[in-house]
Amino acid sequence: MLRHLLILVCSAILLQAADEYPLVEAKECRSRDGLPNFLAKANTAGAEIKVGYLGGSITAQNGWRPKTLAYFQKTYPQARFSEINAAIGGTGSDLGVFRVKQDVLDHQPDLLFVEFAVNDGSASPEQIFRCMEGIVRQTWKALPECDICFVYTLTEALAPAMISGKFQRSASAMEKIADHHGIPTIHMAMEVAKLAKAGKLVWRAKLPKTDEEKKALDDKFVFAPDSVHPHVETGHELYLQAVVRSIDSIKAASKAPAKHELGAPFIATNYEQAKLLPITAATLSAGFTRLDPKTDEFGKRWASRMTTLHKGTRPGETITFKFKGTRCAIYDIVGPDCGQVIVTLDDKPSKIVPRFDAYCTYPRLSTLTIGSSLEDTTHTVKIEIHPDQPDKAAILAKNGNKIDKPERFNGTAFYPGAILLVGELVK
Repeated sequence: MLRHLLILVCSAILLQAADEYPLVEAKECRSRDGLPNFLAKANTAGAEIKVGYLGGSITAQNGWRPKTLAYFQKTYPQARFSEINAAIGGTGSDLGVFRVKQDVLDHQPDLLFVEFAVNDGSASPEQIFRCMEGIVRQTWKALPECDICFVYTLTEALAPAMISGKFQRSASAMEKIADHHGIPTIHMAMEVAKLAKAGKLVWRAKLPKTDEEKKALDDKFVFAPDSVHPHVETGHELYLQAVVRSIDSIKAASKAPAKHELGAPFIATNYEQAKLLPITAATLSAGFTRLDPKTDEFGKRWASRMTTLHKGTRPGETITFKFKGTRCAIYDIVGPDCGQVIVTLDDKPSKIVPRFDAYCTYPRLSTLTIGSSLEDTTHTVKIEIHPDQPDKAAILAKNGNKIDKPERFNGTAFYPGAILLVGELVK
């Protein structure tokens, strides 16, 4: 009952937000300028093709990502396909725009899929414009022959707009960037919305294994175990088929291979200049220790995302730096033993920010926002480990979680790995 109430509340909020932004008509594929370079290379004997997947947990699943890669390999057997898996659960385009160079572009993709419509569900259209265009402009500046395709996914909470025939707000905002740059888009959940509208979809359930379980579901289509992350066998199969259906129209729209040219931006304040800098570019007090992936198991676990991951545990340890720019954050890890930090930006009042949330039963990548939409001037940052732990039991309870082993949750740790910056560091 509580879950359904929360879904209704979230849906009401999202629908109200949608009313404030013009939603785009729902359509499975808008081919625009197609994928000319990718398709030409795919038809070349012996070609080595890399497909990049930048997205959240839905892309991280063993679902549409490996399914589409296998489809490409089967469809174009003369070429050899490999993937660049740049999916991180629980993250949106506001992190993707900072890590696209390190996690995708440095590996030289031929095609880049971008999937953030779900995790950008609560983001403002303006933020989506800045981040998604930043991803596009960084990509074509570094690799002008790399084709891009935006793909959209769906959750039960975001479904009302789709059921009524319109894209959800996040996808509608992304369409503006795609249209401006001629990027093809595929909404992989059109069939999901059709089934839901027809009353033939179960958003949240285990896959039936017995005839009795199938009968209880009345032959309805089971989408996901949690209404968000599709079952590989069902929801992700619908996502794959949407891509397969879209290829023909994308082929028809694709002209001769050519380098993508960057014209005038859709939004002048886009994050083309977003960068990910090692945390060692800042000044770290002596108590911070680098978790060397060659000798530290925890550091090794995150080495592909953070090359200079550090750990600080003692209250009073600090990180300081100056920058000239408009946005700044710290790329860090939150988890059971994390505490909270005191963040001071310029001469503004300091604020205490927990590095622990209701999902912190395990460590995961996160971001600590320092400032956004700032004046493009020089700013001073100080981050200090707070002596007190947040009320972890109360925080976990918000998501129905509990402290299992007190020793696991005891600590005031802070794990900074990088600086996320729209601007430049100042010495």
